[in-house]
Amino acid sequence: MTMLQLSGYLLYAAFIGYLIATLLFGGAIKKSPVKQQANQWEKLAVSVTVLAFIANIGYFICRWIAVKHAPVSNMFEFTAAFGMFIVGAFLVIYFMYRVPALGIVALPIAILVIGYAAMFDREVSPLVPSLQSHWLTIHVICAAIGESILAISAVAGLVYLLKNVDTTKRSKSSFWLESVMYSVMIVIGFVLASVTFSVIGYESSFDYVDKEGRDAEITYTMPAIWGMNEYVPQQEDTFTPLAETPPVINAKKLTTVTWAILFGTVLYGLIRVIARRRISTMLQPLFKRVNSDLMDEIGYRAVLIGYPIFVLGALVFAMIWAHEAWGRYWGWDPKEVWALITALFYTVFLHLRLSKGWEGEKSAWLAVIGFIIIMFNLVAVNLIIAGLHSYAS
Repeated sequence: MTMLQLSGYLLYAAFIGYLIATLLFGGAIKKSPVKQQANQWEKLAVSVTVLAFIANIGYFICRWIAVKHAPVSNMFEFTAAFGMFIVGAFLVIYFMYRVPALGIVALPIAILVIGYAAMFDREVSPLVPSLQSHWLTIHVICAAIGESILAISAVAGLVYLLKNVDTTKRSKSSFWLESVMYSVMIVIGFVLASVTFSVIGYESSFDYVDKEGRDAEITYTMPAIWGMNEYVPQQEDTFTPLAETPPVINAKKLTTVTWAILFGTVLYGLIRVIARRRISTMLQPLFKRVNSDLMDEIGYRAVLIGYPIFVLGALVFAMIWAHEAWGRYWGWDPKEVWALITALFYTVFLHLRLSKGWEGEKSAWLAVIGFIIIMFNLVAVNLIIAGLHSYAS
């Protein structure tokens, strides 16, 4: 067995472990007349999470040895590492505060992130010159750790909202909370769409003109809803795109996002029809006994810790790497711009929290919105907008 194969098995083991741990955390917070029984569920849930996290670290180390560089150089590697760091951040917060309810949200997020990673090509390929730098490793790992800690602030914020927002009444808060649930369904829809078209072996190839005016070729693994610039299908029976996109947009990846939205919308609709109530309403009973003030404190402290780490990784170390790779510190690349937007958002978060007294529900919403911004960068900016970071896709 090669190190690369072992890393794959370890990542799969971690994924299964997180699934089992999520169910065990559900048992830990379920209302029970026997207090000690709930404690046993919680201990088992934490033990399984720790074991799965160790397997996850084993994947990271084995892949590092196999590829001979830090496994954060493409979408599969970075996203898988991001999922691992989310679990690591959750475990740190758990051992500080002993709140099992966080596991009900944090672990499913990590599961979705790792599942999302599994949809990308995991083959090992030579690094392009711009990636052959120790500053890249420092920049990406530091940024991912910062984002994972900020993700825990969103976890605490979401738990707070599920505890305190009355989803049985029509209000702005209940509408936006359900919108968050719908967004989760879209991520699941991406996984379902990728698996579905992979199983049927769908492929279609097109010739097109890239943004430099050169002839190029691209192969879609999903029916092409959007066509590349000046596209020409290579097969007669190819699914005809609905529209052609400008060169700055990657039509193949926009197609992937569109299919994710379609699958996610159908899944969300089916759940609503079968359950006859909102997804947020179905989840609320799990968080009845949560301490709202504690959730607010956890969310705030996670931002205090994650914000400087993210700024160092995504901006400071990134600019050092950019100067080494491209000869300039800043170039208004889409990823650079979105990293700056993310940092500015959390700057505003801390300002409103410290100066304006935005606590409780307002703070929880800011934490959730911050994580949506991070995920938009991971999904939409990486997959749709062409830039210097497109190699990672």
